[in-house]
Amino acid sequence: MDKGALAPDQSRGGSFASLRAYGRALAQTPRRVARRACAATAPGEEMSRVRARSGADMARALRWWDLVGLGLGGMVGAGVFVTTGRAARLYAGPGVVVSYAIAGLCALLSAFCYTEFAVDMPVAGGAFSYLRVTFGEFAAFLTGANLIMEYVFSNAAVARSFTAYLGTAVGVDAPGKWRIAVPGLPEGFNQVDLVAVGVILLISVCICYSVYLNPVDFCHGSTKESSLVNMVLTAVHVAFILFIIVMGFVHGDTRNLTRPADPASPGGFFPHGAVGVFNGAAMVYLSYIGYDAVSTMAEEVERPARDIPIGVSGSVVVVTALYCLMAASMSMLLPYDAIDPEAPFSGAFRGRGGWGWVSNVIGGGASLGILTSLMVAMLGQARYLCVIGRSGVMPAWLAKVHPRTATPVNASAFLGLFTAALALFTELDILLNLVCIGTLFVFYMVANAVVYRRYVGAAAEDGQGGGRRRGAWPTLAFLLAFSLVALSFTLVWKLAPHGHGGGVRTGLLVACAVVAVAMVGAFQALVPQAHTPELWGVPGMPWVPAASVFLNVFLLGSLDRPSYIRFGFFSAAAVLVYVLYSVHASYDAEESGDGGGAKVQDEGCKV
Repeated sequence: MDKGALAPDQSRGGSFASLRAYGRALAQTPRRVARRACAATAPGEEMSRVRARSGADMARALRWWDLVGLGLGGMVGAGVFVTTGRAARLYAGPGVVVSYAIAGLCALLSAFCYTEFAVDMPVAGGAFSYLRVTFGEFAAFLTGANLIMEYVFSNAAVARSFTAYLGTAVGVDAPGKWRIAVPGLPEGFNQVDLVAVGVILLISVCICYSVYLNPVDFCHGSTKESSLVNMVLTAVHVAFILFIIVMGFVHGDTRNLTRPADPASPGGFFPHGAVGVFNGAAMVYLSYIGYDAVSTMAEEVERPARDIPIGVSGSVVVVTALYCLMAASMSMLLPYDAIDPEAPFSGAFRGRGGWGWVSNVIGGGASLGILTSLMVAMLGQARYLCVIGRSGVMPAWLAKVHPRTATPVNASAFLGLFTAALALFTELDILLNLVCIGTLFVFYMVANAVVYRRYVGAAAEDGQGGGRRRGAWPTLAFLLAFSLVALSFTLVWKLAPHGHGGGVRTGLLVACAVVAVAMVGAFQALVPQAHTPELWGVPGMPWVPAASVFLNVFLLGSLDRPSYIRFGFFSAAAVLVYVLYSVHASYDAEESGDGGGAKVQDEGCKV
C-alpha cells in the first residue's frame, strides 16, 4: 500500500526527471497520444480519486439563492453596457429586445445541459469534467484551455472598463487621466491601467482569504463569504438596473421604437429585418457569459439535485427579463440611429437639461456590476484550473485546496496575477476581439456531450475509461450530421443573396430546417436512451440539446474573422502544450496504477 502511494511521484518523475528521460518520452508521443487522447474518466473516478488530489475538500455551504445571486452577479456586468448600444445601432435597431430574448433562449438551453451534468457530478470542473467523462482527455483539455483563456481575457477587459465607468461616476475623463502612457510600446499596449490591476488583485485576495475576515464562519469556507459579498453587490446593482428601466419608461417616447432620427435611415421596429435581429443576438450573447461559472460551484453546493437547477436556470431567466426591459428602455429614450454604441445608457441622458446626474449614477451602477461579474468569473476560472490540475494534465500544484479556507488558493492566485498582467497594458478593444468564440464552442460541446452520454451512457459507468462504448457510432453519426446541417443553415443565412435570389435563399433555409427536425425525430425514434439520470435530466431529450447545438452553431457563424484567428491560435497553442507536457504527465499517472474509485458522496453533500 505504501509503495502504491509513492508510485505516482516516481512515475511522473520518469518522464520529466531529466532531459534524456524527457527525450525518450517525446519519442513515444504518438503512442501515448493514441492511448490517452480518447481516454474518458468514469464519473465515479471524478467524484472520488480525482477530487482527492486536491487534498482538503471544498466546503459545501451554498444554497440555491447563493447560486442565483452568483449567476446574476456573473452575467449582469459590463457586457450589457457595451453590447446593447452596438447591437441596436449597427444591427437590430429597437428589435434588440428580441435579440436579447433569442440569446436568452440559447443561454437557457445550454444551462439545461450544464445542469444535468452538474447535478449528476457535483464537482468543480464544469465543462472540463463533463467533456472528460464523455469525449475523453484531449477534447476536455482543448475546450478547458480555451474556456480559461476566455475567462482571463474577458476579466482583463472588464477590469479595464471599470476604470472608464468609475471615471464617469465621478465626472472624470478616466482613460485620459487615470491611465499612464508608456512611449515605445506598440499601439494598444501602451496605456498602463493601475486601477484595473488593483481591482483584480483585490478581488483575488477576497476570493482566496475572505474567511479570515470572519473566523467564526470558518466552517462555511471563503466561497460562502464571497457569495455573501456578491449578494450585497448584486442587490445594489439590480436596484440600479431597475432605476435605468424606470427612467427609460417614464422619460422615453414610444415613437422612438419605430422612428429613426435620420429620415434616410431605415424605419420600423426591425429596421434591418430578421438578419439584423439574429446578428444582434450573436453580439449580445456576450452579456450572458457567466452563468456557466455557477456550475463550477457544484462541489460547494449543499443540495445539488435541488439547488443547481434552480440556481442556474433561474439566474438565466431573471437576467433575460432584465436585459429585455433594459433594451426596451434604451430604445424608448433615443432613436436607434442616435444611440451611442460606446456608452448607450449614460449617453442617453448626456446633454439633456438637468439630467446629467443620471449619467453619473449609471457610471456608478455599471462599476458595481463590473465588480460583481469579476468576482463570479474569477471564482469560476480558478475552479476550472483546479480541476484541470487534478486530472494530471497540468501541474498538481494548481489543484491544491487550502485546508483552512477550503478554496483553490493556488489556482486563484495564479490566474489573478495572469489577468492583472494582461489588464495592465492591453486595450479593451483588443481584449474584446479575443472573447466569445471559445465560450460558444464549449457550450456547443457540452450540448453534444449530454446527448452522447444519454444515448451511450451505460459503458461510462464501468470505470475502465478509454474502452470502446457500445452504440457510440449511431450517436456520433447523428451529432456530426446534425452539426453539418446547422452549419449549412448558417452559411446560407450569411452568404446567400437577399435580393432577386431571395426565394432560393428562403427555400434553402426551410430545407435545412426541415432536414434538421427530421433528423432529430428519426434519432429519437430509432436510438434508445442508454442512461437515465438519477436526480435531474434535460427535459425533452434530444430536442432541447439539439436546439442548443443548432443555435450555438448559428451564433458561432455570426462572429467575425479575428475571432476565428484567435480561436485557431490558442487551440494550436493548447495542442502544443498537450503534446509536449500534458499527455506525458497523464500517461505517467496512468502507468503508476493510480486507479479509479467508486462514486462517492461526501459528508457535506445532501440530495
